[in-house]
Parts: sequence; structure tokens; C-alpha cells
Amino acid sequence: MRFAITLTDRFKVLLDTALQAGWQPLKIFTSPLDGKIHDNRQVIEQAARLGIPVQLSPMTEADLAALAAQGCETLLLGSYDWRVPNWRPYLAHAVNFHPSPLPEARGPFPLVRAILEQKADWGVSCHVVEQDFDSGALLDRQLFAMAADETLNTLEWKCQLALEQLARRVIADFPTLWQQAQPQGPGSYWPRWSEAERMLDLSGPLATIQRQLRAFGDINCLAEANGVGFVVHRAQGWLETHSFKPGTLVRSVDLSMLFAVADGFLVISEWSVQAPGVVSGRRPF
Repeated sequence: MRFAITLTDRFKVLLDTALQAGWQPLKIFTSPLDGKIHDNRQVIEQAARLGIPVQLSPMTEADLAALAAQGCETLLLGSYDWRVPNWRPYLAHAVNFHPSPLPEARGPFPLVRAILEQKADWGVSCHVVEQDFDSGALLDRQLFAMAADETLNTLEWKCQLALEQLARRVIADFPTLWQQAQPQGPGSYWPRWSEAERMLDLSGPLATIQRQLRAFGDINCLAEANGVGFVVHRAQGWLETHSFKPGTLVRSVDLSMLFAVADGFLVISEWSVQAPGVVSGRRPF
């Protein structure tokens, strides 16, 4: 099977699985990335070793026509910042691997909200690419349980392991699964998180604060104290009855700050006044 693929490092297992199955890669599409949620250094390095062309600009119909001229049959999508043009005049197949148990949670990067909403189960899905995002017929899914204390980091790794299992099944039996793909039916669309969802309410309950910290992980939460907003990089807390007004900055030692929350204390040990992107050059979220 001759194929092209869009991907980041987190989805590189799709490329590896296709290569192991004997599929012939014609081109890799990726995009300039922030290096925080997604990176593509491993993908670009592997492409250079294997001599696979890489494109960092948006895919166009001309690109699809060029792929068709090379005998490309299938486009695999594994994370991509741009909308893919109508592929049907040029290719026989196009499928997307999405990090949610479709038809629930269509939309960009749903993992954060899965933790915020305390989902008991999650999964990854493979579906036919349509113009409406994440809406095409389902080829297959791989489901798994979420832990009560799930973090963004652990959920991302669970998705990668599930993606590998799903990719192996889909690529091994692609023609049959393509023919048997089933419409999704009604579902839900989850937009990208808002800045308000990243904001910690330091006067609120500890469980809510900790859930936000787990959900946003290295994306970082935001907070405000004494009229100063800041980015929270690391924080821990505990339950304890106290007489402080919730939200009070009780004490600070060096860069560590102790806050009284509604039902305990929160220690913010790593923080910055400027967002990480201002310092590193990464784009803001």
C-alpha cells in the first residue's frame, strides 16, 4: 500500500506500524509545533534516515494530485494543525486516528477535558476523513479505563499504547475495515479549553484545584494572588481544617508560596509571572 501520512512524534507509531506491514511511504506532512503539547523532531529525523520527503506547510489539492500521480492509495492522519482538502478526487482512502472514543469528544485535543470531566473510560478511534471534523464512519476503536487520579501525562501515554494496538489492527486488515466502516451517529464536539478553565480558584476546594493541575499538566494552570497573575508549574496540597480565609497567601519562603484553600493548603513551588512561551519562543495557548 502506497501512503502519505500526517503526524507528530506522539503519533509516530502509525508510521512505524505501516512500515512494519510493508506499506510504502511517499510523503510526511507535519507543521511547525510548539514543542510542548506536540513535537516532531523524531518524525523529521526518521524521515531523513529513510529518505521520505517532509512538508511543513499546509496540504493543498496540488499536493494530493501529486500524490495521486505517484500511485498513492491512502492518506493516514495522526495529528495535524490544518484542515485537509477534499481527498476523494485523488485518493482511494483517507483515515484519521483521533484521541477519543468517538463519537464522543470530537474536536482538538480532548484529553484535558476528559480529566476535567472525570471520565471513567477513554479510548482512541480510527474514522474516515470527512469535511466535518472527526465525523466520518468508524473503522475501529481501542478503549481503556481512566484512573480517578489520571494526569495529562499518564493519559497521553495510555492513548499512545492504545493507538499502537488500534493501528496494528487497522493496518493489518485495512481493506476489510474500510469496507465495513460504520456511521458514527450522534456525538459530541469538545472545543479547545479556555483560559478560564486553566485559572485556579485558590479559594475553592482542593480536589477541584488538583484536578485542574492534573488535567493541564505541562500546559500549566494560571492563578492570581494580591492582584498579580502568574503561571503555575508545580503545586501540591493537602486537606486540613484551618481558620484562614480561603485564597489567603499564608506564607512565602524563597519562591515557594503557601495558600489556604477552602478545605486545606496548597503549596505552589514553581511558578513564573511570564508565560513560558514568552521566554522560550513557543507560541501561547
